[in-house]
Amino acid sequence: MTLIYLILAFSIAIVLFVNKNKAINLSLIIIFVILQWIYTIYACYHFKTTDLEYFTFDSLGILLLITLSIISIPAMIHSYIYIRINGDTPQSKGIYFAAITGLITAISAGYLSNHIAVTWIFTELTTLCASALIYHHRNKLALEATWKYVFICAISITFIFIGILFLSLSLQHAGSEDLSFQNLLSNVDKLNPFWLQLAFLFIFTGFTAKLGLVPMFTAGIDAKDNAPGPAAALLSTVLMNLGFIGIFRFYIVIANTSLHHWANLVIGIAAFLSIFVATVYMIKVKNIKRMFAYSGIEHMGLVMLGIAAGGVGYYAAVLHIVLHAFVKSSMFFQYNQLYNVFKTKSIYHIGNYFKFNPTGAMVLLSGFICVTAMPPSGLFVSEFMIFSSLFSANHIIVLLLVLLLLTMIIWAFGKNIFKILFIPSIGFNETNVVYTSRWESLTQIILLAGSIYLGLNPPAKFVQLINESIMQLPL
Repeated sequence: MTLIYLILAFSIAIVLFVNKNKAINLSLIIIFVILQWIYTIYACYHFKTTDLEYFTFDSLGILLLITLSIISIPAMIHSYIYIRINGDTPQSKGIYFAAITGLITAISAGYLSNHIAVTWIFTELTTLCASALIYHHRNKLALEATWKYVFICAISITFIFIGILFLSLSLQHAGSEDLSFQNLLSNVDKLNPFWLQLAFLFIFTGFTAKLGLVPMFTAGIDAKDNAPGPAAALLSTVLMNLGFIGIFRFYIVIANTSLHHWANLVIGIAAFLSIFVATVYMIKVKNIKRMFAYSGIEHMGLVMLGIAAGGVGYYAAVLHIVLHAFVKSSMFFQYNQLYNVFKTKSIYHIGNYFKFNPTGAMVLLSGFICVTAMPPSGLFVSEFMIFSSLFSANHIIVLLLVLLLLTMIIWAFGKNIFKILFIPSIGFNETNVVYTSRWESLTQIILLAGSIYLGLNPPAKFVQLINESIMQLPL
């Protein structure tokens, strides 16, 4: 089924690229979304089986695949609205939908990959698809952001490749050449610690470009700022989750070796620095899309702190990336409506949003409450668990510093959001405000409600999937 899915999905992307007919374009988008869900349902019904030798429908892969498939529906809806409002040319429209289809397909395959090299291949493919989306506006800033993204991701993917070479050297002592995660775990006691240590450093550093973590977080900021809102929603959520899964699957291997404490130290330092960097920029930033992007760095820092702390932090980290995907994507989808009203990303020139789009303003306010982990946000539950794991691991100083940084982020985020919602913008011409249908906010309301529900009252199957995702980690 995986081969059929990949062939059909990439075929649809190719036809979308060359197609100029509007009706065919819409039909292909609908067909792709249906195909995406057929594959997701197939994966659920074939739980714990392997397909094409290199793809396994395991708990973490299925959990993130379902998350991606849910978000792909509003992503396509808002992409279609965005293209219609902006009046893009048929060629530009074809490139956009071909790229977003390819991106979703590559991420799906990356989630389910059971081999580090296959994960690497599909991660590189996401770079190519994302680049087309970043350059969609065809202006100087978009070109600069695209080249920056390609350059940094090329370096990161090279790092991962070098890490894979070191990993193969580490595995030579086991008399095996199979770099699948399961084989690595089976031969974990035979891996050479020196080469394994080098492999982890390079692979971890490489995947931080997708995860949005120090040191390679800069790749994503300009990308999310210049990509259209629906595309930025995918780059800020499900693509970051691909970076997480690339690190997490290899972390499971190294956590079962004597290098576990050392790996936690590396992850913990990168995570704390990410939260610190996010705080510094959140205080200064006056571009709403960049503000959302830096918020993602903060959340990924918290996720990796949970991994480094261990215990309940493992569960909290997986829960957090799912809930964050729903919340942050809803905020990027809402950005499109905000931009249609004010025609700017600058917070200086946006204000009194409640007057022009009350439903959208409520979504933005609710999104702020959710993304800053205030009750009843589901992220409040996962963040509380992460703090508990830090406390249990006796990282008290780190915990206090993180709480201080998060307080500053909430203040900076809140100041900008409340300015957007309630304070009139000086010099804004209200006579030409574009009407926005309240139905455009429905998808965001559903995503936010889903994040709250999964956090406060998670279904038993959802909890089971998370627990099975972390069961191979040491307590």
